[in-house]
Amino acid sequence: MKEFTYTIKDQLGIHARPAGMLVKEAKKFSSSITIRGKDGKSSDVSKILNLMAMGVKHGDVITVQADGKDEEAAISAMKTLVTNNL
Repeated sequence: MKEFTYTIKDQLGIHARPAGMLVKEAKKFSSSITIRGKDGKSSDVSKILNLMAMGVKHGDVITVQADGKDEEAAISAMKTLVTNNL
């Protein structure tokens, strides 16, 4: 399992546009990709409604985890996407 942590810099947090991009990118990989936020909430990145329901806001710290046969590529892609869009 690979993971990284990130502090949300987007003023709106995880809203529809970046959530959609995360879901689209996650579906390219066979690995399971999850995001954990504050209060122990977590979501499968491929499920947009669950992802948005987490209520991740500006300044929150998230942990993105990838587990599976292509976890290295998946975590690299997620890290690039998160740091450039959130």
